This record gives sequence, structure tokens and C-alpha cells, in this order.
Amino acid sequence: MQQYEKKHLAQVLGNAAECTVLLKKNGKFPVEKAGKVAAFGSGLRYTIKGGTGSGEVNSRQTFTIEEGLEKEGFEITSKKWLDAYDEVRTQAKKSFLKDLSKEAKEKKQNIIMYSMGKVMKEPYHELHIQGEGDTAIYVVSRNSGEGSDREVVSGDVKLSKAEVRDILALEKEYDKFMLVLNVGGVVDLSPVSEVGNILLLSQLGVDCGKVLADILTGKQNPSGKLTTTWAAWEDYSKEGTFGDWNETRYNEGIYVGYRYFDTVGKKALFPFGYGLSYTEFEVKTTVVSSISDQITVKVNVKNTGDVAGKEVVQVYVSAPEGNLDKAYQDLVGYAKTNLLQPEQEEELEIVFELSAFASYDESIASYVLERGDYLVRVGNSSANTSVVAVIHLDETTITRKVKNCMDKPDFQDVTFPARVKEEISTDAVRIALFASNLACEMKKEEVEYDVTYEIDERVKALSDEELVFLQIGSFDPNAKGLSIIGNAATHVAGAAGETTSVLEKKGIKPLIMADGPAGIRVSKMYYEDEKGAHDASGAGMVPESMLEFMNPIVRFIAQKVVGGKKAPKNAEIKEHMATMIPIGTAIAQSFNYNLAKSFGDLVGTEMEMMGIHLWLAPALNIHRSILCGRNFEYYSEDPLVSGLTAAAITEGVQAHKGCGTTIKHYAANNAETNRYCNNSQVSERAMREIYLRGFGVCVKKAQPHALMTSYNLLNGTHTAEHRGLIEDVLRIEFGFQGIVMTDWVIAMMESSKSVHRNSLSNEVAKAGGDLFMPGGKKDYNRVLEAIRSGTLSREQLEINATRVVRMINQLV
Repeated sequence: MQQYEKKHLAQVLGNAAECTVLLKKNGKFPVEKAGKVAAFGSGLRYTIKGGTGSGEVNSRQTFTIEEGLEKEGFEITSKKWLDAYDEVRTQAKKSFLKDLSKEAKEKKQNIIMYSMGKVMKEPYHELHIQGEGDTAIYVVSRNSGEGSDREVVSGDVKLSKAEVRDILALEKEYDKFMLVLNVGGVVDLSPVSEVGNILLLSQLGVDCGKVLADILTGKQNPSGKLTTTWAAWEDYSKEGTFGDWNETRYNEGIYVGYRYFDTVGKKALFPFGYGLSYTEFEVKTTVVSSISDQITVKVNVKNTGDVAGKEVVQVYVSAPEGNLDKAYQDLVGYAKTNLLQPEQEEELEIVFELSAFASYDESIASYVLERGDYLVRVGNSSANTSVVAVIHLDETTITRKVKNCMDKPDFQDVTFPARVKEEISTDAVRIALFASNLACEMKKEEVEYDVTYEIDERVKALSDEELVFLQIGSFDPNAKGLSIIGNAATHVAGAAGETTSVLEKKGIKPLIMADGPAGIRVSKMYYEDEKGAHDASGAGMVPESMLEFMNPIVRFIAQKVVGGKKAPKNAEIKEHMATMIPIGTAIAQSFNYNLAKSFGDLVGTEMEMMGIHLWLAPALNIHRSILCGRNFEYYSEDPLVSGLTAAAITEGVQAHKGCGTTIKHYAANNAETNRYCNNSQVSERAMREIYLRGFGVCVKKAQPHALMTSYNLLNGTHTAEHRGLIEDVLRIEFGFQGIVMTDWVIAMMESSKSVHRNSLSNEVAKAGGDLFMPGGKKDYNRVLEAIRSGTLSREQLEINATRVVRMINQLV
């Protein structure tokens, strides 16, 4: 390992416990030292470091939890069980692959595309659990990924019967037993709720076992909090649809995650914001003050336990009912302590603007604060808050006048009766807020949507043909193969794509892009020749998770398509090894802005080393449903957590010269089923309060250099072709100054069952999208024909190209 690899791996492993969540404890852990442990579950040898698809990173080495524990001095006493489980899993895998191939054939679908993101469910077995020692762990593993969603079946969202049986048996048999969850999303734990110690280890990269060993022995103390509500499957809201092939209806409106549970008064197994520690904390609010609508909450946190630890304080606001229905409470701010020793105290300060959490009134196209009492709550989870202040607003006020941009769905959002508020303590601070004194954004005037853009002189001098090259990702006009992830770049082997190289003689160099979001995804080994950089492994950049689904012939073809070939005998083999950071959800669970920023800094360092300008991350779509196969990449069911985590990572990356992030997927991309052509039907209010708010937070705080649109449609229009989303909301309302690109649009991914088409390059350009990725000859010709026919103005193309050229000037 090179020095940077050692440093970065140590950085991840030394802080990863902050990303884990202790769900239950009974005082039996931590143990005094590493010793004998009876260890069971698929996660011991089939550890999931991160999800499939874009979540995969080519690191130098990977350790299973079994290997990690043994490296740290634990003796695994259950080898016979693990060996027997290997045989069970091998047979189950053969059957799974056979069935998958049969399904694809019956449905007349390409096996590569059909298998994308699909994972085997946990197999049933009747193995006898046995192992020496008084300590035991059971590691539940679940995988998911790009291209497929999860299912409410045994071995996926539900625990398998074998898992339930063995976990409950271990809880009774061993004095010290911990259930460990090596998962990227929610698993229904209701059948094993009696277990005394439960740790959400999550998926932390290449050495989850090292982190688990540190937690078991107390070298690290878990301090994460849940960013998504964990409940029994039956308790989640049944409003809205999920998994329908052509239309997805977001009937639930603003009632997503804890906003639903808290509003209807339903108790979750483990609520949003929840997480324990090996120690205990005392939290006291000391000050609540205001300057206009800027509210400051000061909280004193004291470690009252026996070991060092960190605590997260959360601030929520309950808005008054008026013309608009409201969720019971909304998260408006949070802060995390430093590492507090026993009896040590720290004062945290959390500042928020009430107007930033105004409700959206579609009838007047405005954000409003309705008159009444706003209750400020402080706690350590959404289910454990108390009112510390009451802010009374004397009359309803518009905080910002905008315009409705999203079109309408074919339904009305669901509403729920207001939950009865509890009695308010006489100790609560009373604050009077007067509408006449509010310094409302935009002075209550309409936003100016007619903007004149300055055109770069070099862009003006380009021919129509040259302009079109800037609109399309780099492609070889003579190539017959597909341009897809890992084969759309020539300057860095395994990079995801780049802008055109055709104009280099005119001083316009290409931007190089690498996939994410768990680190830089490039080739481990490569060589260079006169045509550029090439993967030297012979395997190409086909993800490992997809290779196993292919027979030898299909595998050979797939590897050729994505650049897999052996290096020439005399070629100099070079390497660039990337560090894998924890999955997005795990990073967000830290509730630590600076830690997330440090992970961004790690990625930015490696981007500089490897010549990457844009990282295709972070991803901040909302955890609308626990079934989304890509939730592991995303941060939370809450837009504030999502936006702040993305902003922190962006700040870390963009502190490096020539490096930028690409926040994605904009927007309402909350499922993988037919993701290329599915139509998300969402109300304007839900879009603005839930699904767009996080993007706005990130843009205003960190100004990422790029943004990627999503595959899906929004109320009948592809997001990549949606001028309201791209121009009106993103650029004008949010103030975004970077470039907008599409996700990787590939014709073969469009299903014949879809009633909606894929996005088109000419329509993307017309909407103000700057780059159509990854780019191909058909995409180029479509834009050129649109200019020549007059359906696309040269002026719009010049505006798009100017943004690309200026970003090239900034980064290259």
C-alpha cells in the first residue's frame, strides 16, 4: 500500500464508529478484551462493504468481518457452522442465478440489464449453532443496488426464519450476545425485538471487521443516529405507490418518514434521530433567543456515564395549523459534541431561520409562515423532544413569492388531522415575532425569472457543429460500441466519462468524471498508449456484482464493450488505488458535519492525484420508501440532513484545486423500478418541501460545481428536459452557478413495456441542460438537426456551452 492509502484507510477506520448506531444495550458490552467469540450469520464471510452498481469502488484490498475480527485478536469458535453455511450459500447461489437467467429469457430481456441490482435473498437452512465462549454475535447482511428495488420477503426486508430462530436462540444461550446489522437499509427487526444488544454496523468500506472489533472491545464508542425511521413493515405509511412500472404516485405528500409517524402518533421500533451510546448524557437547554426570525438555541450536554462518548442534539419545530396542514414537527437543526470524557460538559449552539422552513402554498405560489405558535423542541430523537420555546407570529406572512413550476399530478395529497399538542411547561421561553418586522427574502416581490446570460467570446466563434460537441459527452464518431460507465473516458482508465476533446486545439480541454459515491471508481491497473489510458486487468470496468450473472460468452462480450483487454507485453503497468469511504447513509448517521467534510477531503485528495475533475457524487435523494434499492447511497428521509451532509462532502472535495462534486439525482428519483422511464407524480408542495429542499440547502451552502438530473419523469416531463426544475428552481431560485448534466442515458436501457420514452439530447439542450451524457453519434446528430431545423436556438446552445467552457477554465 502506498502512503496515501494507509493514511486514508486509517482515517476511515478511526472514525467509522461515529457512523454506526447502537440500537439496544443491556450493559454486557463492551467486553474487556478480544477473546473467543461464537460468530454466526452471512455477514461474517459474505460481508457487504457497500452496495452494488455505482456504489462499487476498486480498492486494493477488502476484508470480511471474520478476517477483520481475527486480525484484531478474536478467536472465532464457530468455524464448523461457517463452513457448513458456505455449502448452503453456494447451492442457493447456483439456483438463484439459474432462476434469474430463466426469468430474463421468459421476459425477453437482456440478462445484463435484467440482473442489474438484483441480489440473492438470504437462504433458509437448518444448521445447528455451536461455538465456545460466553460471547456471541450474529451478523445479518443485506445487499442492494442500482437497477433494482428491495422486496418485502423473507431474507430481504424481512428476516429469514433461520435468522429469527438462530438470533433468538443465541440471545437465550449466551450471556453476552450482540446482533450486528451489516446492512444498507432498513430490516424489519420486530421478530427479534427482545434481543438486548443490537448494533447497526452499516456498510463501512473495506474493513468492517476492524470497526466491529473496536466497538466490541470499547476502543470506539458508537455515536451515530438513525437518519431513517426503522419500524415493522406493516407500520409504514401505505399512502402513495411504489414499484409500479410506469407511474409512481407520491400521494403521501409531505408526510414522509418521521413526519408521518409523528403526525399520526404511531410508534416506530427505532425512531428517526435515535441512537444510544456506551455512556449516558444529560441535556439541558440554557438559552433560546431570536433576532427577527433567526433563532438561537444553546444546549449544555454533560457526559454522566463512565466512558468517553459523543452526543447529538436535535432541534425540531412544530408549526401551527392554518390554511395548510402541517407535519407534527420538522427537523430545523442539529449539532454534535466533541468526545466528552466522564463528567465533562460542552455547550452546543444551534441556529436556524424560521423562514427557511416555511410551508409552500400552491394556491398563491408562495412560501408562507402562518400565524400562530411555533413550538421549538429539543431532544435526541424525533420521538424524544420537549418544548423549550414558543414563538408567536402575529399574522401570516409570505416569505418568498415564486411560481409553480412542476405541473400537477392526477391526485390530491393526503392530509391528516393535527395531532394534539402536549401541555407546554411554564419554563418554556416565550418569543413574540411580528410579521411587519420580518426581513423576508426577496422583500415579498416576485422572483425575476427573465435572466440574460453573458456568452463567452470563444463560444460565439464556434461553428454549429463545434457547439454541439460541447453539448454532448465525449464520443468516437467512428466507434461501434456502446459508451457507458467505465468506457466513456480516454484520459483516465475506468473513469465514467468526459467532455469532448475535439476542441483541444482551440484551448477547450475535456473535463474528466469519475463515478461515486463511496469513493472514486476507476481502474486499479492501467496502461497508456497513443489512444489514451486503458484498463489493464483484462476484466474491463464491469462491476463484480454483474459479472456473476453472465455466462462465459456474455461476460466476454460485456468486458469488450467496456474496454476489457489484456495490456500489451511491453506496456508499463500503472495503478491508481482508491479508498472506499462508508456508504452515504452511514456518513449521514454520524450527524457530524466536519466528519463528512473530512471524507470529502479524502476523495478530493485522490481526485487531484488521479486527474479527476468531477466526482459523480454525492447522491442526496430522499429515503421515501425503505424499498428503494439505492437508499444506501442516499442520506436520509429528511431533506435538512441530506442537504447538509451533501454540502459538507462538497466543501471537502472542492477545497482541492481543480476538483468538484456533482450532486444527484435531481429530482424525485426514489425508486429503481423502470428508473429510466418511470413518471414520478408529485405535488408542487411536496417537491419544494421534501424532494428539492435538500438540493437547495447544498447549493446555497456549498455551491457544487455540477449537478446531475435523474432518469425519471416528473409529472409527465423528464427531469433532464424540465426547464422549470433546471432554470427556474435550480438556477434562479437556488442560485446554482455550475453545470447541469444528464445521468448516463443509454438506449438499450429503455424498456418496451414503458409508456414513456427516454430523454432526448435536443430536448435536454432546449431546457438548459449543459451536457448530455455519456454521449454518442445519435445524440450529437439529434442536437445538430434541431439547430438546423430551428427547433433549438443557437443562443440557448451558446448559453449552455458558455457554462461548460467556464467550468473547464475553473477546473482544468
